[in-house]
Amino acid sequence: MKRRDFVGLTGLATGALFLPSFPSLGSAVDPLRLLEPGLDVAQKKRLADVGLNAAKSAGASYADVRIGRYLNQSIFTREKQVQGISSTESFGFGIRVIANGTWGFASTNNVTDAGIAKAAQLAVQIAKANSKVQKEKVQLAPQKGYGEVSWKAPIQQNAFEVPIKDKVDLLLGVNAKALDLGVSFVNSILSQVNEQKYFASTDGSYIDQDIHRIYPSFGVTAIDRASGKFRSRQALSAPVGMGYEYLTPKAADKVAGPTGSDIIGYKNSYDMLEDVAAAAKQVKQKLTAKSVVPGKYDLVLDPHHLGLTIHESVGHPLELDRVLGYEANYAGTSFATLEWKAKGIPYGSKVVNIVADKVTPGTLGAVGYDDEGVKTKRWDLIKEGRLVDYEKIRDQAHVVGQKESDGCCYSQSWQDVQFQRMPNVSLQPGKTPLSVDELVRGVDKGIYIAGNGSFSIDQQRYNFQFGGQVFYAIEKGKITEMLEDVAYQANTQEFWNACAATCDERDFRFFGAFNDGKGQPSQSSAVSHGSSTTRFNGVNVINTARKIG
Repeated sequence: MKRRDFVGLTGLATGALFLPSFPSLGSAVDPLRLLEPGLDVAQKKRLADVGLNAAKSAGASYADVRIGRYLNQSIFTREKQVQGISSTESFGFGIRVIANGTWGFASTNNVTDAGIAKAAQLAVQIAKANSKVQKEKVQLAPQKGYGEVSWKAPIQQNAFEVPIKDKVDLLLGVNAKALDLGVSFVNSILSQVNEQKYFASTDGSYIDQDIHRIYPSFGVTAIDRASGKFRSRQALSAPVGMGYEYLTPKAADKVAGPTGSDIIGYKNSYDMLEDVAAAAKQVKQKLTAKSVVPGKYDLVLDPHHLGLTIHESVGHPLELDRVLGYEANYAGTSFATLEWKAKGIPYGSKVVNIVADKVTPGTLGAVGYDDEGVKTKRWDLIKEGRLVDYEKIRDQAHVVGQKESDGCCYSQSWQDVQFQRMPNVSLQPGKTPLSVDELVRGVDKGIYIAGNGSFSIDQQRYNFQFGGQVFYAIEKGKITEMLEDVAYQANTQEFWNACAATCDERDFRFFGAFNDGKGQPSQSSAVSHGSSTTRFNGVNVINTARKIG
């Protein structure tokens, strides 16, 4: 691969969180094979029972099995060329057991009676070996069996059934639009995921699920040949738990940013051509935009930007395994410990109401049941600025005196053990009618930020810095001009306590993290974060282009 091609492939990503890559679970296959049916439900149930019975016979007090078929497809283009098409399929079986009060796990791609029985026996052997060093026995929250149930993402058009030519034509059309409007470089990508998962446990559940995700994106770059200066803008799309219908734009799904900003948001569908046209215009404006003067500003944050800040400063620090110190990979543990919560320290202002959920249709985190057979739900994390709960799974609930899981256990594949992952985490819209323009009118000196850029956050999820894609100055209640080189710094408490107002539900939209890394060995998951446009008062803004010293 040439360096130019490599840069093109990686240009869409602002960090590891958003890389449209997938775990190496299977080899590349003919895309047409992805349409072939897998095992039917009766076959999966019979094979699952083989695993459960083998585990119990070997000494397990509890067991669950997951039979999974995972389909991934990504199409990469740059300017007038298709750079690559990746289609992968993975199929296998994983079994998790408790023996002698300790977890054990094994997996196999030999999905036969003999292969599954052998994996079950190995999982029990591992659990018994682990029990020799286990200090406390696993305590599972009670969980009833659901019998035979199923759940399917409410998609209208399976993206895997859309001809590749149609997808390529869409992406090359996006590129052509950008080039016609004068950008120097453009790349685009379309990624799709289908998880066909079957779960069974000794609790008496047999759960069949069909999950879909899709993520269209692009990046455009404009160059001033005379000065050598260049600026880029990434797509303002959100990955979603939908089918190909997401790429059929509907006028009713458009949400305008503040007057004078040239920002268009999208709700339940996405107009890729309209967004790239706006990006081509904005990226050329960025070449001559004024560099920000550092100082304190009121920030008006678009949902496509605020979603990442929610993800990093609320979603991750409220994962109970990080809070307890069980997990420290990918940016550490959490400042929001049980002791900190007990003190009643405000997490944010009274405007801040943040909920977790695994049920909102069309979101990345929406499923019927999690990967340990718990029916999903919605629950409060922060209520009127106070931390009221965390994100938990079955073996964590007892630590905080609760008797049920939150249903946020997940594994990226059949060959990886499931563990606690972030659910959808969203800032609730304001209850009082408030439009974006009305919100801006209350700002004397501020900056409007759309899109997500580079970011950093410390090992306790406390001190952070966030950039963005597009920035506009707000002066005396009006958008005045585009700005560049903007980033804001705060700590989690300062930032959320500076939250002054949020627009009502008419502006509510979801941002998404398509590949959120956690764990060691690393696993990837997908979650959505919703909000309306929101104002934060007196936040420290720095100029990212200025040299220190």
